[in-house]
Amino acid sequence: MAEKLVRFIKARLDEEADLAGRCDGDGCGEWSAHGHTVDFCQVDLSGFHSTIALHVALHDPARVLREIDSKRRILARHARDPWPSHDLRDLASPYADHPDFPAWA
Repeated sequence: MAEKLVRFIKARLDEEADLAGRCDGDGCGEWSAHGHTVDFCQVDLSGFHSTIALHVALHDPARVLREIDSKRRILARHARDPWPSHDLRDLASPYADHPDFPAWA
């Protein structure tokens, strides 16, 4: 069971890394919020509530890729843990709404 969950988590991390890489554009991986506007380095998008703007900016591609790298290191350390592995289940839990999420996880 652990092997299937590891494959599931790796696939989700790969998807997120691919998407973050495509959002980076011309190497502009740091986004910032200014009141109701999010600066994506190429264009400013306005009309956000300031809290939402901060949340969006927090998920800039560079930060997302750093987070994915850290999750991959954690996954590598625990990939062979005996089942049930609480760390693997914790890494998988954000994807509970994914259609491929294993029901037994």
